Amino acid sequence: MKKTILFAGLAASALLLFAACNGTVSPASGAPTLDELYASRRSVRSYDAAKTISEEEVRTLMAATQQSPTWANTQTTRYYVAISPEKVAAAKQLVGERNAANIAGAPVVLVSTFVKGQSGFGRGTAVNEIGDGWGAYDNGLSNAYLILKAREMGFDTLIMGFRQSDGLRALFGIPDNEEVMAVIALGYRAGEPGQPNHKSLDEVVKFF
Repeated sequence: MKKTILFAGLAASALLLFAACNGTVSPASGAPTLDELYASRRSVRSYDAAKTISEEEVRTLMAATQQSPTWANTQTTRYYVAISPEKVAAAKQLVGERNAANIAGAPVVLVSTFVKGQSGFGRGTAVNEIGDGWGAYDNGLSNAYLILKAREMGFDTLIMGFRQSDGLRALFGIPDNEEVMAVIALGYRAGEPGQPNHKSLDEVVKFF
């Protein structure tokens, strides 16, 4: 009887180990599910200036963005991270007055770019009419990974399209072969943002 129980226990342990290696085990207790991340992520416009984020934490966040899919694995997205107080302050002056006020307490500012002429191209020629739009598409996918991973780590973000690209190029030494896309604030929310309204599913999805 004892042998039977021992064998059953070993078999159960083996099954759990196999499931874990194949990613089929449920998230650990307390870890947010993907649906919970969707529900809690917000575009945050008020940050707690008393809370900081370390370079190590940003590196963990950046590593997650490398898992995003790209055209032919070209991996053209680049990030420039302002984390020193001087660089952060300078970057905040290049996103417009309203954005600067919204992210005043954010301890980190990131600039997202992509290398032109690679994603969506074959032997230097655009494979379809979208051209460098595929670089922007891949960049957006990378940004999506970033903001969800940030939320999992307890951070909040604001993606800003209004920015002075020439000033950002000069500040971070961004080369001309990269397209400046978004500026992303990273920090901790100072309050609980409201829930935005969304269009009905039938307005944005068509089945055929």
